[in-house]
Amino acid sequence: MNAITSSFVSRLRGRDPAAWFELWETFAPILRAQLSRWGRGRIGQETVKDLSQETMAALAGAIDKHDPDRGARFSTWLLAIARYTLSDEMDRRSALKRGSGVRPKSLEEGLATIDEGLRPEAAYERSVFDAKVEAALRELEREAGFMDFSVFRMRVLEGRSGRETAEGLGVSEPTVSRRLSGVRKQLRAQLHQVFSKYSFTDQEFNELGRNGVELNPNKAEDGTFDEAIAEIYHRHAAWVTAQAEATEHGGCQHG
Repeated sequence: MNAITSSFVSRLRGRDPAAWFELWETFAPILRAQLSRWGRGRIGQETVKDLSQETMAALAGAIDKHDPDRGARFSTWLLAIARYTLSDEMDRRSALKRGSGVRPKSLEEGLATIDEGLRPEAAYERSVFDAKVEAALRELEREAGFMDFSVFRMRVLEGRSGRETAEGLGVSEPTVSRRLSGVRKQLRAQLHQVFSKYSFTDQEFNELGRNGVELNPNKAEDGTFDEAIAEIYHRHAAWVTAQAEATEHGGCQHG
């Protein structure tokens, strides 16, 4: 486990509210979607929310047991714990219906699913990747000044030209270019921080490059970087909207 991940885990285990909020803000929507999909109408949204919180708590308690030699990804680890919390809840409900007791399955037993070849679907892996990028964008918005992030939003996320952005913000085009370069550097640093924190394997971290998000400052690749970030941003926004609409209608979409 790298130093950034270890530091974050220490904060979780120390009950740091900011660390817990960050974990929840980034991955709770994905957990709710996955749990709803697995539940197939057998559990309501309040139960889904409770199980999402239990998954987060279990993650913090078990994350330091991760064995890098087993090659389990963060996304797989998170999925295995979510499946454990749902299975435990369904076993409890079944026992109540029968009027009998049930031996709670240990978390270690639940995490054995990783060794049993738990293979997350591509849609789930994509949503985890997108959530990490979105987390970096949130941090960028919090840290960058209003003008700098406005330049980034208009030029990259909204796809406006340098001239349109300059006119909209009342600055010169060279100013737009200079500010965008600075914000892009900040975003690359945030992406490195987030992916280091939530990646248990090199394969996970290297997903950035495979998706066109190159962290090494190479001006020739800035255009590809911007296009990739915009695509991920809009894809994640569409996913969030789809989940909200599905929840409103009592279902859940995954993909």
